[in-house]
Amino acid sequence: MKILYGVQGTGNGHLSRARVMAKALAERGAEVDYLFSGRPKSQFFDMDIFGDYRVATGLTFVSKAGRISSVDTVRHNLSCRWWQDIRGLDLSSYDLVLNDFEPVSAWAARRQKVPCIGISHQAALRFDVPKVGNTWFNERLLEYFAPVDVALGCHWHHFGFPLLPPFVDVGEVSEEHGHDILVYLPFEAPGDIIDFLRPFDNYRFLVYHAQSPNGPVPEHIQWHGFCREGFRRHLAEAGGVVANAGFELASEALTLGKKLLVKPLIGQFEQLSNVAALQLLGAAHSMMHLSRDAMRSWLKSASPEPVRYPAVGDALVQWIEQGEWHRGDLLSEQLWSQVRLPDTWR
Repeated sequence: MKILYGVQGTGNGHLSRARVMAKALAERGAEVDYLFSGRPKSQFFDMDIFGDYRVATGLTFVSKAGRISSVDTVRHNLSCRWWQDIRGLDLSSYDLVLNDFEPVSAWAARRQKVPCIGISHQAALRFDVPKVGNTWFNERLLEYFAPVDVALGCHWHHFGFPLLPPFVDVGEVSEEHGHDILVYLPFEAPGDIIDFLRPFDNYRFLVYHAQSPNGPVPEHIQWHGFCREGFRRHLAEAGGVVANAGFELASEALTLGKKLLVKPLIGQFEQLSNVAALQLLGAAHSMMHLSRDAMRSWLKSASPEPVRYPAVGDALVQWIEQGEWHRGDLLSEQLWSQVRLPDTWR
């Protein structure tokens, strides 16, 4: 079986899930090509596991100061290049398209009638899981942004639906420093992050951000450009995580038993819904803006019990090989039977 794996490249969460799947697919000897869209090739990093991958234009959201900019998003996506990419993608040599909310490969598969299996957190939002800001437009976006034949959604809890647990690959926690806090707020300006963290000088903040600050940085704030291995190491060693409300990093924090403070990208339906789910479970603290009061309260909170999720990627690859793609419910039951959710989750 030859597979094309299309991955939405606008967020590192999709890439993290694809890395888990790439490892599982390689171990089974699968023949896979990878296609990414949503950002220029120069902005991808640590991509060796994907071999000679391809990049398409795709579609993406544009944000400013921690909030989705509707006008800039529309302007950015007006180019007809993404439709040309769809028409130009030849799938005649592939038996299956795997898709992580990536529009070019999904629409090409639909046009050329190649089976397409979607694997994404967005697919979970098509069920009646906790959601905030849901609209008719958001429902259509989930259905038509990257249409698939079989949609497998993943979430922190099954919520009574045939969902999969998160795809998680984290480092071992050999030592933990309770006063080290990992900070990943990619949609906030560097100066705003520094002002937010400045008063808490009895902690050390390990900040990962694509942009460098313009001015001096206080000694208790360490600024890092993105490095996957450094990020994984600091995540394993930190006493807590302050992040946006993306799905994958929160999944990694929950798996490692790290206390979590999330700030959603305002205007993005998925992140607002993630906050709602975390609050419903009692699994994290949240803030709608960079609130020092919220930070002060969260820093005093205790670390949670780790959630031991199974090797979802390995089980999914075996399920794909078996060919009964209409029985996602059996895969869901198999995986959740291996999970003991924390007693503290509501």
